[in-house]
Amino acid sequence: MVFLRLFGLVLVLLAGAVGGCSSSGASGPAMGTSPAATAVPVLPRSIERDIGPAYRDPALQAYVDRVGQRLLRRSGIATPHRFIVLDLPNANAHAVSNYVFVTRGLLAGLDDEAELAAALSHEVSHLLQRHAAQRAHARQGVLDAAIEAAAATGSVTVGRSVAREGLLALRRYSRDQELEADQLGLALLVRAGYRGTAMADLIDKLRRQSQLEMRLMGEAPDAVDRRSATSTHPAPVERYEALRRLPDVSLPGESGREAYLKAIDGMSVDDSPQEGFVRGNRFFHPVMMLGFEAPRDFRLFNDQEGVLGVGRDRSLLFFSCLPEPVNGSLTEWMRNQLKPTPTDIQATEIGGAEAAIGARPRGSDAGLSQLRYVMVRRGERVCYFNLLSDGADRDHRIDVLMNAARTFRALSEAELAGLRPYRLRVVPAGGASAARLAQGLPYDDYKMERLLVLNGADSPAALMRQAQIKTIQP
Repeated sequence: MVFLRLFGLVLVLLAGAVGGCSSSGASGPAMGTSPAATAVPVLPRSIERDIGPAYRDPALQAYVDRVGQRLLRRSGIATPHRFIVLDLPNANAHAVSNYVFVTRGLLAGLDDEAELAAALSHEVSHLLQRHAAQRAHARQGVLDAAIEAAAATGSVTVGRSVAREGLLALRRYSRDQELEADQLGLALLVRAGYRGTAMADLIDKLRRQSQLEMRLMGEAPDAVDRRSATSTHPAPVERYEALRRLPDVSLPGESGREAYLKAIDGMSVDDSPQEGFVRGNRFFHPVMMLGFEAPRDFRLFNDQEGVLGVGRDRSLLFFSCLPEPVNGSLTEWMRNQLKPTPTDIQATEIGGAEAAIGARPRGSDAGLSQLRYVMVRRGERVCYFNLLSDGADRDHRIDVLMNAARTFRALSEAELAGLRPYRLRVVPAGGASAARLAQGLPYDDYKMERLLVLNGADSPAALMRQAQIKTIQP
């Protein structure tokens, strides 16, 4: 995903600052202790830490698990699996140790139960074929071969070359596994009585969502259909064309649209309060009771690692908080902990709180880029901004980014009272026009595009032919 690629870029460019820290400072509310009593799964701590917390909606959890158990039962699969909704707004699915996870973000973009079953059956197929274990074994083989080549030739360069070629082959192997999971998942899908077209529709919806993400990032939407030699997944068009050649793809079956829309009606589509909310170019954290405002041309993306802001000129802002308190002054911490040691370190105040500002030395890995570190103490918590500007206007843009960092502040009681997650609502098509529904979305841009992608529709006219329409409400 573009989002993850940019986060990785930020962490590389801003090396020396503390990265990989959750902006929330919390893993979310404690879950219940009895799955039978609450229907909200209690995940092993290691899985919750790596994958994410379960969504606290017993009815939705039970519904998704029923669909998954139907897939297993109708295919005679005896191995127990648990099907769990993750409290995450990005569209994704995982399979780990007989757990199958789908995110809230994925559920929001699907149109019926058959498409949910397609996503679950794809992940079950990965587990049945032991794809993760096969990849781990193949990766170890690549590393062993590289070490042997380096030892036999006495050349580290030869070893690296062997490793590089082996890892490229491993990525091709991963793409083949994805296509195999599509094929096996399709078989599970139709055995369970669902329409075979749901698997192709699932891939098409994921492609539409990715294209919208590219537009939001200012990238070309058709980039989602191009993959490089380093890609671990086939391009969506590859998966779609491979499915079209399978006879099961056209088999009729159930859709379950009404039951599905009823199950997801009212579901949160936002980040959890423990991660904070993006509202246009502003970020508010109701748990930590703080916020800031990015430049107007910036688009913010929230994640467990922190908040990434991307400007139209590709300037970058990264915000997060340190996991531990800082003893002593922030200027001393910056001088002793950041490498390379910043220059022009200054003590200052932001929002009435202790702050420190430093610059990355010129001639470092950042090249001619302007790079600033900003740290602010709020009570026992220390939060920070990493700011990067490049190009001909970098001196002016870094000043703009510094002004954005200075908007960091504590939230008022009135602001905290008004912070609630956005929710998905299902409304009858006859209540309003497509234009009016789009205008009602709580976003600043791409309103119609967002509405059409949310509902898997090609045009406003096609949207209004649906009996029920998904929308987003504050």
